[in-house]
Amino acid sequence: MITEENIKPIPKNIITKIKRLDKISNPTPSGNTRFYTYFTKFKNELCSVTVAVRNKYKKWYSKQVVVHGIHNSDVLLRDISQTMGFIKVGWYRDGLSKYQTWHDYDWGTNNDKYFQMNTATVVNKEYILTLKKYKYSAIDKYENTDVLKYLRCYEKYPQCEYLVKAGLSKLATSKQVLVKCSKDKMFCKYLYQNRDEIQKEYFYIPTLFKAYRENKPLKEAQKFLDFKKHFSIKENFRELKEVFKKDLDKLLVYLSKQNIDGYSYEDYLQACQFLGLDMKIEKNRFPHDFKHWHDIRIDEYNTAKAMKDKKERQKLYKKFRKVASKYLSLQNEKKDNYVCIIAKSPADLINEGEKLNHCVGRMNYDQKFAREESLIFFVRNKQQPQTPFVTLEYSLKNHKVLQCYGEHDSTPEDNVLNFVNKIWLPYANRKLKSMAI
Repeated sequence: MITEENIKPIPKNIITKIKRLDKISNPTPSGNTRFYTYFTKFKNELCSVTVAVRNKYKKWYSKQVVVHGIHNSDVLLRDISQTMGFIKVGWYRDGLSKYQTWHDYDWGTNNDKYFQMNTATVVNKEYILTLKKYKYSAIDKYENTDVLKYLRCYEKYPQCEYLVKAGLSKLATSKQVLVKCSKDKMFCKYLYQNRDEIQKEYFYIPTLFKAYRENKPLKEAQKFLDFKKHFSIKENFRELKEVFKKDLDKLLVYLSKQNIDGYSYEDYLQACQFLGLDMKIEKNRFPHDFKHWHDIRIDEYNTAKAMKDKKERQKLYKKFRKVASKYLSLQNEKKDNYVCIIAKSPADLINEGEKLNHCVGRMNYDQKFAREESLIFFVRNKQQPQTPFVTLEYSLKNHKVLQCYGEHDSTPEDNVLNFVNKIWLPYANRKLKSMAI
């Protein structure tokens, strides 16, 4: 086990390399702390040493702050802390700070799992190849930064070298993939044939297995697993899960092929049930052209719904207005590029749905609103607050956005989603909490 006594000073050649790399990446000296990692041996064990560097008073400072041993379960730390992903280095003992803080301390230990420095620039990866044990590890071709993790894996699964040489570094530390490769040579061939796509895109490991097993395109397999993951959340699509409990996978495959989401099918299902259609019949469950039949069933539903008792609609409008008034404070019309406005009546939903060509005004969102199950808000450009733009449904029970769509059920741009999820949602949740409902 590596201890403080085993740590040797930073070699001069390493200091030279770090200075050269730091000058390239930071041509203008700054007070920010940067990190570099070099590999060496302490007590006959391969270690990675992370060095923190900083400029101040026209001087360049460096010191060792983290030491990982390849076979150590603990990591040695000095003058460094990590809180919620942010790393801080204490420079008190180096004379760069007047006061000692909790970032300044002598060498101590932490669990290796919880303190990784994979973002630090590696300065001497070639050193590893000089060690007999790792001579054929292909570490020089390994493209990821978690070098020790790879070497630990290499010791147990030497075949990971072949994945690296094939250009599949991102899979080289997956034990599932390595075990599969050791048992199935055709799977190795499959990975090699698809290496360009695998390296370019991000795929779940189960996606690789599914696409290989079922001879499907990777993106199709990934999309199916995304659907399945989305459906697996306990609160999502309870009615769909009940109706399709015996053939849920068939439904997921259907949704994936039709390029639709569960919410659109849920709207279609509710319309069919309202119209009294038998959902055990295959053509009703899985129409050949979903979007075509979806629109037909929604129109039929809309007509049937309009024939309801007028007094019942009047009661709904009254209750809707009362709920809208109750949660009016959840609106956000402050300084930003967008505003979020609560729907004031079912007529607002109908207008929004017609202008944006989606189902918010034609399904039972008005009923859910009146029952205080979920609220409907309209996201608008601040310069055009009267023009329909994006519609969102907000769960009062779970305090989260259930769905958020623009015209034709399109996904809004990232800046809109950022406003909804990072600005409006926390604001609305705070307001809701202050209402003590």
